[in-house]
Amino acid sequence: MTDAEVPAVDGPEELVLASSNAGKLAELRVILESLAGAGAQSLRVRSLAEFPPVELPEEGDDYLANAIAKARAAATTFGLTALADDSGLEVAGLDRAPGPHSARFGGPGLSDRERADLLLVRMTGLRGDARRASFVCNAALAWPDGGIRSARGECRGVILEKPSGSGGFGYDPVFQPDGYGVSMAELPAELKNRISHRARALRALWWAARRRPGSARRA
Repeated sequence: MTDAEVPAVDGPEELVLASSNAGKLAELRVILESLAGAGAQSLRVRSLAEFPPVELPEEGDDYLANAIAKARAAATTFGLTALADDSGLEVAGLDRAPGPHSARFGGPGLSDRERADLLLVRMTGLRGDARRASFVCNAALAWPDGGIRSARGECRGVILEKPSGSGGFGYDPVFQPDGYGVSMAELPAELKNRISHRARALRALWWAARRRPGSARRA
């Protein structure tokens, strides 16, 4: 099914988040609630934990392909509109690594803090522009009949010399977004959920889905 053939509804009434990452799920729920408050219809947002176990596709080297594959798997399995995202941290001095492998950086079994610490070790001696970095997110919305919408978001900044802050998850304590003097983990949640890569991707995706051909919303 092409974008033009996506079912003409004004937004999903029930949405399953194709993720088992607790930090990501919490963040997605907050962002989606803010979007619903911006004039979209109310949502019932569900997590994979509410359903029988489903095996999501193995993640590869492409954010968008990963997001679409996960969203399609959930939508097809449960017969509901599904949202998935794939995101990562790209560091200039590491040739844009860890990138799509950010959640698996260093191998299985590591905590968020251990992955962030490993990143800092790998960046020992890097200075200036080599510490420039971006959080990147591709989000995909899939319908049970095969329709897909996707969008990309990015948040640019630098990698700090050491972790700071206890908010957020993942690499937030070592990432300082441009224009702010603190790490992502030190920002108020409400602010982070406006400027983050995930918030930007979901905002673009939400409005793109509402503007698809045949939507009740008219220009």
